[in-house]
Amino acid sequence: MDFKTIRFAVDERVATITLNRPERLNACSLEMAGEMLMALDHLGDARVLVLTGEGRAFCSGADLAASGERPVTGAQGSYMALTEKYNPLMMKLARLDVPVVCAVNGPAAGIGCSIALAGDFVIAGGSAYFLQAFVNIGLVPDGGASWMLPRLVGKARATEMMMLGEKIGAEKAYEWGMIYKAVADESLAGEVETLAARLANGPTVSYATMRKNILTALENSYAQALLAEAEGQRTAASTEDAREGGMAFLQKRKPAFKGC
Repeated sequence: MDFKTIRFAVDERVATITLNRPERLNACSLEMAGEMLMALDHLGDARVLVLTGEGRAFCSGADLAASGERPVTGAQGSYMALTEKYNPLMMKLARLDVPVVCAVNGPAAGIGCSIALAGDFVIAGGSAYFLQAFVNIGLVPDGGASWMLPRLVGKARATEMMMLGEKIGAEKAYEWGMIYKAVADESLAGEVETLAARLANGPTVSYATMRKNILTALENSYAQALLAEAEGQRTAASTEDAREGGMAFLQKRKPAFKGC
């Protein structure tokens, strides 16, 4: 596939989407959101997804007036951009059957913050920061931020991020429990590669069921979460990986998962 705003590759069962508008700090245009959606439909045999940005930013936010596109203006235009492009992207990421690793290299602002925090594992370099700056221009957070942030860091800190509109650095984000890990910039690529390789060799059906159950638990009651776990366990227990895991445990060896 020939993309203009992202790079997409699958190698060793690791799919990588790189936001590729470095001259705009990878601002997410409608075209970029559409290309990301298309890439997510073509993961093939990938067993993990890595999201990152080219250059010195992860994503500086939405770009509703990108060159070559009809500018999106006004309240109704913003609503349509969210409901037709950005929101479907966030839902697609949430419902993937593979783990998502986000490598945050520099700013993750606005919709870029939401995309970054959609990862199951968010690893941020030392120069990274997370920003909900909508209040500074009289708008409100979007891309699922008002659902996601209180669940990640609690109401008080989510309110701080959204109402004060200040940068949250990588170390602070880690201390808050917002992200999986904060590392030096020069260590980011290696940390992500190691984690992605580990996940790519793990029990894929189990991972997919865990992602679904976590989302179910966040949205529904304790009783519904218990039922989802029971149903998920039935699915996972019927896989070759579960049989291999059981045999490996009995034989005191490392399991060789096939992803099925």
